[in-house]
Amino acid sequence: MATFRIHWLQHVPFEGLGYIAPWAREHGHTLSVTRVHAGESLPSPDAFDWLVVMGGPMGVYDTDQYPHLNDEIRLIENAVAANRRVLGICLGAQLIAAALGARVYASGQREIGWFPVEAVPQAGSPFAADLPTPVTVFHWHGDTFDLPPGARQVARNDHFEHQAFSHGERVLALQCHPEMDPAGVIALTDHFGARLRPGGSVQSADAMRRQTLHFGPARRLLEAWLTRLAG
Repeated sequence: MATFRIHWLQHVPFEGLGYIAPWAREHGHTLSVTRVHAGESLPSPDAFDWLVVMGGPMGVYDTDQYPHLNDEIRLIENAVAANRRVLGICLGAQLIAAALGARVYASGQREIGWFPVEAVPQAGSPFAADLPTPVTVFHWHGDTFDLPPGARQVARNDHFEHQAFSHGERVLALQCHPEMDPAGVIALTDHFGARLRPGGSVQSADAMRRQTLHFGPARRLLEAWLTRLAG
């Protein structure tokens, strides 16, 4: 496997790369970061081989409050045009959808906690093959997106039809969080758990922390997707 310069965008200080970081180090890739929340400048596509755009509590449409979101969309557009690998998770997936010309909007419901996702093999994405049976992964979102032109749906579930899509072989957008590790779940529930109203598609902070059996399968799914992107 080739080695890559992986650059990632962080939107809040308590949400990191999770299981992406050990996978990258294990395979000899280098990691660099732009802490968008701290006002750091975005790189040009020449500075990386692979862009990872992480999550955050803001929405793609919150550009008045977070003007850097427009800059991130342009960076994603330029990275795709330069044939760079691009991975987006949660907000990152929504920014990829916007960069590819799709509508991103509030869904009217929230999905927070551990819920299964299943593949959509009939859509023809090669990434669907890495999800032969449903896998329970972590979620924390209320926004969703339409499928961009030219994209292929990868995964869905009963709460949100668009959980993942690919665009060509080098762009993957994940609404869900297979990268989430125990420290990440603790950080998110520490920051937002008191505001939750559990029920339906929203779990309590305690329930999310207790479901440790899901980390392993979700991590294996993430690593399969990362390996396919790297290939």
